[in-house]
Amino acid sequence: MFLRKKPNKSGSVSIQVVKKIGRTNKVIKTMGYSKDKLEIEQLCLLAEEFIVQQKGQTSLALFELESHEWFAEVLNSIQRIDLIGPELILGSLFDQIGFNLITDELFKHLVLSRIINPSSKLKTVRDIKMYYGIEYSVDSIYRYMDKISSTLKEQIQLISYEHTLSILGGQISIVFYDVTTIYFEAEKEDDLRVAGFSKDGKHKHPQIVLGLLVSVEGYPLAYDIFPGNTYEGYTMLPIIDGFKTKYNLSQLVIVADSGLINKKNINELVEKEYDFIIGARIKNEREIVKEKITNKQLKDDECIVINKSDSLRLIIHYSQRRAKKDKYNRERGLKRLETSLNNNKLNKSHINNKGYNKYLTMEGEVNIKINYEKYHADQKWDGLKGYLTNTGYKPKLLMKNYKELWKIEKAFRVSKTDLRVRPIYHRLQDRIEAHICISFASYKLYKELERRLNNSNTNISVQRAIELIKTIQQITIEHKPSKTTKTALLKITEQQQKLIDLAKS
Repeated sequence: MFLRKKPNKSGSVSIQVVKKIGRTNKVIKTMGYSKDKLEIEQLCLLAEEFIVQQKGQTSLALFELESHEWFAEVLNSIQRIDLIGPELILGSLFDQIGFNLITDELFKHLVLSRIINPSSKLKTVRDIKMYYGIEYSVDSIYRYMDKISSTLKEQIQLISYEHTLSILGGQISIVFYDVTTIYFEAEKEDDLRVAGFSKDGKHKHPQIVLGLLVSVEGYPLAYDIFPGNTYEGYTMLPIIDGFKTKYNLSQLVIVADSGLINKKNINELVEKEYDFIIGARIKNEREIVKEKITNKQLKDDECIVINKSDSLRLIIHYSQRRAKKDKYNRERGLKRLETSLNNNKLNKSHINNKGYNKYLTMEGEVNIKINYEKYHADQKWDGLKGYLTNTGYKPKLLMKNYKELWKIEKAFRVSKTDLRVRPIYHRLQDRIEAHICISFASYKLYKELERRLNNSNTNISVQRAIELIKTIQQITIEHKPSKTTKTALLKITEQQQKLIDLAKS
């Protein structure tokens, strides 16, 4: 049996329990229908409880067929069967990171639940009851979130920093910074939730901007949130300055993408004596610099270095593989423009520098056409990538460090997909900040699980490990004559045992 959400023509959604019989699906029960998201969620919970009850009755019917007295006696001795995997493995890693310094047990439950089954607070309440046998109300979780928003943020970042420091050999000298946007399932804006440029393509939704600082290997160090219409370039220095001051770091190399940088930021980085490696916008350079770049016919994996000042260097690298990708993307972008133009889907509003719209131009007041001369001129930039730096790093080492930025992109991808940090349904700022705080701790725990898996050579992915964790169960049996109870893990597989051993290492 499984749950099915069936869209109706009226716009409502019917929640059904369906059973596969042969090659067809039969509706066993319709729990109800609604257009309201909260009501739909509640109907889903009812459906899931119905499925569990039906499966239990089926199992019980099978047990009733068993006539052996010893089997009945064993069944009568079973007090309960608990899902112990999350606490046994993730709970152990949670403690080893140092998050157990936060004595609120609910915090631990919320962090683990975001990894095991990221969902709404309503479903989290159900999961905590199933995993731990502890009952919370949704209101009690909201009250807790109101409390932790201002008290735990600094402590959680400190714990994450100190643990990262320990696994990296006691030194953090290079950090990576990037931002993303997180949208809300709401229409009303406020001081924090403001519509802006959305990296998720949700431009009409209110959003916040999340800045994240990570170490080598992508271990999270610090974060902050900003109003949704904040220019991402203004978010970097406040977080980095705070991080450097808090931990009294004398030397710090910052790696960031070109989208975060402008002349003002570069000047501030130089004034504050930061070393940096930044993606360069080589097409925006002065004409004399662009001529130096394009006149040099670089071979595959070859670099040139252009000194911009006494301290600033521009490193240009050429890659045949990147050139093929650039050419492919350019041709695909042109085809999309041509299709839209032929279908009369382009107007004045499309004439801008966003993506491949830069090839559009206007003749007179109404005729829009594609500037093919500009399109072909862009070919000379295929395969070229620029890096601006004030470090003394050689080009190969510089590019190696810059490539680590993909790990912060992975951090955002994991947070948005595996941990489902967005969309956010909370309205109050305290709860929004608490939600991000819990997600930050969850990502740190996720990364520690990933690190242990990589170091143990188990050939188990993080996603597979989480699936296995959700199948490790513990049985509690009562010895009736002595009225004592004993617990034991139900039979486990070799992979499950590897995860248990991994959590102890």
